[in-house]
Amino acid sequence: MPKPVSEQVVVIAGASSGIGRASALAFAARGARVVCAARGAEALESLVRGIRDGGGQAMAVPADVADPAAVRRLADEAEREFGRIDTWVNAAAVAVFGYVEEISDAEFERVMRVNFLGHVHGAKAALPALRRAGGGVVIGIASVEGVRAVPLHAPYTASKFALRGFYDCLRMELAQRGDPIAVSTILPAGVDTPFFEHSRSKMGALPKPPPPVYAPESVADCVVFAAEHPRREIPVGGAALALFLGQRLSPAFTDAVLSVRRLGARAFRNERPDNGVDNVDSPVAETGSVHGSEPGRVFRGSAFSRAVGRLPRPGELLTAAVSALHRREAPR
Repeated sequence: MPKPVSEQVVVIAGASSGIGRASALAFAARGARVVCAARGAEALESLVRGIRDGGGQAMAVPADVADPAAVRRLADEAEREFGRIDTWVNAAAVAVFGYVEEISDAEFERVMRVNFLGHVHGAKAALPALRRAGGGVVIGIASVEGVRAVPLHAPYTASKFALRGFYDCLRMELAQRGDPIAVSTILPAGVDTPFFEHSRSKMGALPKPPPPVYAPESVADCVVFAAEHPRREIPVGGAALALFLGQRLSPAFTDAVLSVRRLGARAFRNERPDNGVDNVDSPVAETGSVHGSEPGRVFRGSAFSRAVGRLPRPGELLTAAVSALHRREAPR
């Protein structure tokens, strides 16, 4: 079983804003020692300063998750400062909104390097450290778009589909080896974070999260929960259920619904004009923020996520039993 959060050392890659920043604050509030990583040094410093001012322990490590050497250095610095790593959270992501033909090859590649390979680099850097600590948890922030595709978001959607497959493979391999390392994948619906303002847009307007929109703290709560009580996957937001059911019951009908411009393309289109600023290739120069600028209603919690995330599933109990068996049979 993972340690209580209050005794953990937690690394968060992609901590400068949004879900990553909310998670860092939530872990620190529970007493964890937090290592905050992202490209934006200014945003990281403001985050760490806020945690320390509140009596918490944190350090900042500027790093681009697309660079595997930088991610390995992140793991090394975390162990050097705090002695071990108990939980590793992969939260970094970028996005380009637009039709497939409008998005360049370089933009597709950059999104995949950050959103997919960044998680791969993080997991590979984390595993040796987690083994040295006697076990732990890898948490990946994916998306409901890893279950159900949406229009105008092909690079991001493709990266999230890839992430679910990657974490499923990793989870099975760790169980096969008998490693006491859990893998949890978080699947949020639309969340009010600066992610949309930081995205690159080909739509002639800023992107926005499709409704219903949830507060980043609701995702952070699930991340902290998974660090103590790992679950295979935790969807966040009741909207996730609708997309899951649509994909399971009738993908073709869901395609048709999302192909209606009012429901598909316009759901992502803000009324505000695009400002031409994004973080795809380099960080935005700012002090960092948890919340975005969603003008509509934002749900501060999700009863659906609390219920689904916290209930042990029969399949997961069976997986835990098989993992324990592997550990007993593993050669000494």
